Order: sequence, then C-alpha cells, then structure tokens
Amino acid sequence: MLDPIMSLLLDVIELRVRYSETDQMGTFYNARALEWFECGRSELIRHRMNMSYAEVEAQGLFLPLVEAHLEFQGGARYDDLLRVESALDFQGRARLRFDVQITHAGSRRPVVRGYTVHAFTDRQARPVRPPPWFVTRLREAAGAAVPEPRSC
Repeated sequence: MLDPIMSLLLDVIELRVRYSETDQMGTFYNARALEWFECGRSELIRHRMNMSYAEVEAQGLFLPLVEAHLEFQGGARYDDLLRVESALDFQGRARLRFDVQITHAGSRRPVVRGYTVHAFTDRQARPVRPPPWFVTRLREAAGAAVPEPRSC
C-alpha cells in the first residue's frame, strides 16, 4: 500500500484483467502494467482534480512521460479484479511523479508496483513550470478525503 502521508494526492480505482491483456502463459502481459498505470493517473486527475487530461491539454499543458520503473511482484489472470493505488507528488520544480501499487482487490496480493515521471511542457514540447491554475487545483484536491475505489 502506498503511504498517503508521503504523497500530495492519492486515488484508488479497480479494474478487471481483460482477456486481451493476457499472454500465452495465462497471466497479464507485462506491457499492460504501464497501461494500468496510465488509467490510474488519468482517473486521479479526473476525480481528484476535477478535470480530464484532455482539459489539461486544452489549457496548453502537457505531461509527457520521461521516466518509468516497474517491479513485477506477482501474476494476475483473466477476470481478476485489481486495485490500482496511485499517488502524485512533485519531483523537482517542473515534474510530477506518480507512484503506483497494483494488488489483487480482495487479497491485496501484490501484482506490480512502480512509478512514472512526467515533465510539464507546452504545446511545442518545451519544458515549463506548472502553471498557477494547476498548482491551485492540486492543492485543493490534496485537502479532500480519498474517495472510495471506482472502476476504470
């Protein structure tokens, strides 16, 4: 479980492993973990900051991936219900770090954990500092209670 005290913002979703996400060995294909991280990240922004990632981009702010780290801890099979805990914090002056822990929803057996780091850029992919409106939304969201898990 992620430590909410160490993070600015925490969110939890649940998702089911789809058949198309499994490999010949019957477990989830490793590249799917980054897609699940993205789902957690997008839903955190949507539900905790009350805006979609599309709205962030419409404001001229982009968050390209600049670093990813994954630790595979266990398997997940077709139709398993997973819990995706995502925590957000600043990393330096112009980056966000999303720490993610994915476990089986019922048993909390670990599946994969890791993080992604995203730079703030403008439409031309030039690095920028986070704009005041984004920082304000983030601070407001950080003061709210962590919602119950939702489906992605």
